[in-house]
Amino acid sequence: MSTQQFDLASDSLQAPDPSQTTYIKLVGFQKWQRLRSQISLYYFWEKRWFFISMLVGYIFLEMPTPDGLTREGQIVLAMSLMATIMFVTEPIPLPTVALLIIAGQVILLGLESTEVAKSLMTDSVLFIMGSLMLAVAVVKQKLDKRIAWFIVRMTGTKTVWIAFGISSVSGIMASFVGEHTVAAMMLPVGVTLITLTSDDPKKVKNLAAVLLFSIAYGCSIASIGTPSGGARNAIMVGYWKEFFFDPNSPETAKYLIDYAKWMAYAYPMFLLQLPLVTLILLSAFKPEYRDLSRACTRLRTQILLEGPLKAKDWVAIVIFLIVLYGWIFLSADLGMGIIAIMGAAAFLIAGLVLWDDVNSGVNWGVVLLYAAAISLGVQMKNTGAAGWIAENFVALLKPIGADSGIGLWAAVSILTTSVTNTMSNGAAVAVLGPIVLDLAKVSGESPIIIGFITAVSSAFAYLTVVGTPACTIVYASGYLKTTDFLKVGWRMVLMSTTVLLLVSFFYWPMLSS
Repeated sequence: MSTQQFDLASDSLQAPDPSQTTYIKLVGFQKWQRLRSQISLYYFWEKRWFFISMLVGYIFLEMPTPDGLTREGQIVLAMSLMATIMFVTEPIPLPTVALLIIAGQVILLGLESTEVAKSLMTDSVLFIMGSLMLAVAVVKQKLDKRIAWFIVRMTGTKTVWIAFGISSVSGIMASFVGEHTVAAMMLPVGVTLITLTSDDPKKVKNLAAVLLFSIAYGCSIASIGTPSGGARNAIMVGYWKEFFFDPNSPETAKYLIDYAKWMAYAYPMFLLQLPLVTLILLSAFKPEYRDLSRACTRLRTQILLEGPLKAKDWVAIVIFLIVLYGWIFLSADLGMGIIAIMGAAAFLIAGLVLWDDVNSGVNWGVVLLYAAAISLGVQMKNTGAAGWIAENFVALLKPIGADSGIGLWAAVSILTTSVTNTMSNGAAVAVLGPIVLDLAKVSGESPIIIGFITAVSSAFAYLTVVGTPACTIVYASGYLKTTDFLKVGWRMVLMSTTVLLLVSFFYWPMLSS
């Protein structure tokens, strides 16, 4: 058979002799078999962590139940272990993990499907969903250049003050709207100032790092400030209520943490970190330009061409301020989730955003993921799995004297920081929340202080591009390298942890006493 008739390399078939048809079919079938085998191997390699997590879960379930742990608790721990592996490695879409968690509670734990469904839609989940819908509505208003001009007018043209202004404005907005929303809004602000300074990225490398990290880290440190700053905050609020509040016991009312009470605990810490962020960034990256007068002049020209704020812009601002008022003063009666949903409805009714925009802009899979994670966290508490882990964790810390007090607080913070740099901060709190709250009971510590330490530490994902949505968004600008995050991230972790422990030791006990 000649190569003109059949080329194995190119699979080209050119008028074969009829007598050779069987041979050609055989060769083609063998090649197809090889190709199918390669496809199968590729599929299993791509999904390897899914199968590994299933194997780990199966082995854990087949092990003898440890002393002090119920069989149901062992099942919940196996599910949590499998979910954590998949949270970190993402072999399948994360909303799919949520679906498996829901199904696992019915199949493995034997719970009624209606009971599981009820545990999914809590006020915390409504709050997360409503906040994401509000975020889409706010971004739709396109106020980025006006925000940049507001910052410049407030700070002047010196680079150091502009960087501080960007962190401050990013932080204040992120504390109420959510860091991913504000990072998306503020990225054009930073890029505008960078490009108006120089068209050559090489000439503004350090300046770009300072301005863009001012956005990312400003959002991160502020996301702890209010319950609406991040889903993890709402998750912790839900855990406190679920685990400790009893309507028949007035003494447990302190575990109903409303919007204002959360701000009293966390907002001062955000304000303390603001100037430190700017100092850290300026020490890590020396800006090429100490004054941005040229960029500010160009920005002023663009704002003048756009004209004053329009009526719809003012309507959007008023609606958001009303929602904020409701969160602070009415959330104890109505629930933060209902207020967030009403605010989203107001934007839709006013025509400031279309449902198609909300439907395409909200990641509904994230809502499902948090709902399932919270539901699994409740089962960790109900089955005693969280308490069992907490007791063993305290036993490990006891020999080094870190089983109570500030040593325990530092251990919880380090644990949370480590976890949050490998998975989303919301998932980190959903997984660790039940454990650390039971840890507080076992060690005799305040569940409120331990809970706040966990929620706040989950914001310390400064080390990687994927640590927080804000970091991912500013990295997408193209001005930053992955090594830049490590260069400045370790300083941020050290600073934030120190501030957290100081606030925990000196300030929070006064609020919880």
